[in-house]
Amino acid sequence: MTEMTASEAFVETLVAHNVKVVFGIVGSAFMDPLDLFPAAGIRFIPTVHEQGAAHMEDGYARISGRHGVCVAQNGPGITNFVTGIAAAYWAHSPVIAITPEAGTMLTGLGGFQETEQLPIFSKITKYQGHVNNPRRIAEITARCFDRALLDLGPAQLNIPRDYFYAVDDYEIPKPNRIERGSGGRDSLATAAQLLANAKFPVIIAGGGVISADGGEACVALAERIGAPVATSYLHNDTFPASHPLWAGPLGYQGSKAAMRLIARADVVLALGTRLGPFGTLPQHGLDYWPRNAKIIQVDADPGMLGLVKKIEVGLCGDAREVAVAIAEALANHMLAGDASRQERFAMIQNEKVEWEEELRQWTCETDPFSREVGEGAVGMHPRQMLRAMETALPHDVIVSTDIGNICSVSNSYLRFERPRSMLAAMSFGNCGYAFPVAIGAKVSAPDRPVVAYVGDGAWTMSFGEILTALREDIPVTAVVFNNGQWGAEKKNQVDFYNRRFVGTDLKNPSFAEIARSMGAEGHVIKDLSDVSDALAEACRAQRDGKTTVLEMLVTKELGDPFRRDALSKPKRLLRKYAHYSVP
Repeated sequence: MTEMTASEAFVETLVAHNVKVVFGIVGSAFMDPLDLFPAAGIRFIPTVHEQGAAHMEDGYARISGRHGVCVAQNGPGITNFVTGIAAAYWAHSPVIAITPEAGTMLTGLGGFQETEQLPIFSKITKYQGHVNNPRRIAEITARCFDRALLDLGPAQLNIPRDYFYAVDDYEIPKPNRIERGSGGRDSLATAAQLLANAKFPVIIAGGGVISADGGEACVALAERIGAPVATSYLHNDTFPASHPLWAGPLGYQGSKAAMRLIARADVVLALGTRLGPFGTLPQHGLDYWPRNAKIIQVDADPGMLGLVKKIEVGLCGDAREVAVAIAEALANHMLAGDASRQERFAMIQNEKVEWEEELRQWTCETDPFSREVGEGAVGMHPRQMLRAMETALPHDVIVSTDIGNICSVSNSYLRFERPRSMLAAMSFGNCGYAFPVAIGAKVSAPDRPVVAYVGDGAWTMSFGEILTALREDIPVTAVVFNNGQWGAEKKNQVDFYNRRFVGTDLKNPSFAEIARSMGAEGHVIKDLSDVSDALAEACRAQRDGKTTVLEMLVTKELGDPFRRDALSKPKRLLRKYAHYSVP
């Protein structure tokens, strides 16, 4: 026990948990501990907007595997965290939202910047710690950090602002790290037996494989049973794309090869995935989910087991440990995976070759939308542009994708060789995600090139963070798809509302020019032949500390609708109303 101020105890606890970086906007509510950050070796990165700070710590956490930390002024600064923390919740990111609140002597009096901050985050955090006495500040701070890693999700640390100034005797708790096991013995034996007898086993590698550092174990298990591996929706980095057993991503704009292969499965091992409903919806006209397959689901959260899909076996455990344990159990089944192994392997290669050939020929969408740009030039077809970008991405790149039509189409073209390489807003699906999360990823991995894929609508929500990248010397690359529309929603108006376009057309300025005016590099790309070189050069420029915005001028053609599951043809019982009529 050592006498210190509550601010000192708070910062000492951050240091005990190896906090190196905190994102946020300066505020009087936490200025006392902020003053100690430099002495403690903690870098405070001021952002343009608090939502950007929350996304940055999400990116930092997902790439590093450590905590991401954000802090802001009480009241409006904290409410600006909500979207970013919700995105981190659905990405299972171990982030800490430090939320200083109004002083205790003014609570309930309608004071300046006062709001109840705990209810706001109650459904989008895994744990909420409220410091109800300044003597407990180290204890509750440490618990938030422990629970964020244990529960794989955000934790809120709520501290009345006047508590930072208390003086008392404090003991700084050591981090409490709990190892996850490999699941129940009987369940493991049953899972091994099912895989040993399977005629066409398929593995789905989800985000849990990454958070468990289980990539090598997943590869070893797949090779042991000769199973194709599909990656779960927006987790394209869970399995190396060059591996012969890689099949590609499931879900929206995913791989037909993966979908056709899993449709044949008699046993599915869902390794580290909750099997979310959006990630297994029919796509490309394929209702591919194998309804008669026996499913073995592995998840660190027991509440996810069997929640979405009916399962045969549920294993609550660490994805890596479970994969290793199943592989060991298969030692008692010498012929596991041998049934039809050669035919299955040939089928995997054939499906992949066929899908690649379809992608090669799939140069444009079927919707007859195009526009003229510049001096009469025609914008690039998005699929051709995405293919050119794929070939230019460095082998160690980190790619973040925003929500939107072209960003979603990129799911067909993003392949990775190493884990912790792809960041997306997952099922929360918020706009304005990709660019700030790319900045956080770059802070975590400064030696790796980081590229954000952003649509023009989402870009206008987030491009202010260019200033954060420039002010804090965090060089990243943003690729902005400029087609002058909210493409995902416009596709719905095409399919369901007889092309009555309301609110979906955008009149954009030159995003490259805006970037240059802010001090970044900015380039307009009109021709397909320039795409690869421009992207490769922008990635190289990061080594020289340059942030680059590549404004891609693309046609108005649209990919498949994003929410086919949530829309139906509208009913109009009245064609004429009092003051207008519907065409």
